Amino acid sequence: MPLAPGGLLQLTREGLYCAAAGAWIDPWRPVPRALITHAHADHARPGCGEYWAVASSEGILRERLGAEINLLPVGYGDLNRIGDARVSFHSAGHVLGSAQIRLEAGGESWLVSGDYKRCADPSCEPFEPVQADVFISEATFGLPIYRWQSGAEVAREIVNWWRGAPDRPSVLFCYAFGKAQRVLAELHRLGIEETVLLHGAVDRLMAPYREAGVAMPPTMALSQLPKDESLAGRLVIAPPAAHRSRGLSRLAKAQNGFVSGWMAVRGARRRRGYGRGFVMSDHADWSGLVRTVQESQAQQVYVTHGQSAVLSRYLKEVEGISAEPLEGAFEAERFDEEETP
Repeated sequence: MPLAPGGLLQLTREGLYCAAAGAWIDPWRPVPRALITHAHADHARPGCGEYWAVASSEGILRERLGAEINLLPVGYGDLNRIGDARVSFHSAGHVLGSAQIRLEAGGESWLVSGDYKRCADPSCEPFEPVQADVFISEATFGLPIYRWQSGAEVAREIVNWWRGAPDRPSVLFCYAFGKAQRVLAELHRLGIEETVLLHGAVDRLMAPYREAGVAMPPTMALSQLPKDESLAGRLVIAPPAAHRSRGLSRLAKAQNGFVSGWMAVRGARRRRGYGRGFVMSDHADWSGLVRTVQESQAQQVYVTHGQSAVLSRYLKEVEGISAEPLEGAFEAERFDEEETP
């Protein structure tokens, strides 16, 4: 269903629009003023006049959208007066610099979640519960079958898989921004100190995490490794787009695995041709979605992405919360996306 007319936010051809702020949230097309929840490509697009985003996302945004973008960095929890609206950014726990955006004007408060997760992640700030009258929530993994293990448990599985093949390289495919750095941070917490090799697409996005003080093992771009040096027993992290690419020809005999929440679905690993699947997502699982809606204390909930109809129906029929799917060009997490989410 569309948003009710007259509310603080309206859905336009460019995306969610707040007239009081003269701004769009994660717009789908170039607009004069964009409020950005995070730097994944389906939320931060080029061509906007100005970008408002959390300061720690600046490095990634400039890498992806251009060094010369007009970026206005903000801090978590700061109250910003934008037009006639009061706007604040609160941690979404999704990736470095990710935020939920709360807008208040005319006696209404709305909260736009962006992408978020509730489980612990050493590579970004933890999720902050926020209250508002109206909550727009994602539902990428909005089915009860999705229940996540901790990142530490998954990291131990990765280490055992990697150590189990000392005679050949191990290539771990995961999204270049967010997932790769989370895996590295989890490996650091397990005491891994040896250098991990990175595909160029991952290596280019490491500096903002290092600058933010995220503790990770030492890393090196795979391209910097001498051609005659053995890769036996080495761990290489690469984006899914590099799977079966010519650029990884020197890793033809490697074992490979894929890290994604989609690996929770039976048969997903086999369909994609990966030798091993590891279930780790940077989106909330079923219980995290329901808990977040409850904690928002919102009187009205709109659900986007993925299983929006399932989650909204559950919220109405079981939780007694007014909830509806929100129509529009919202993009679900794509299984075969090159780098995100």
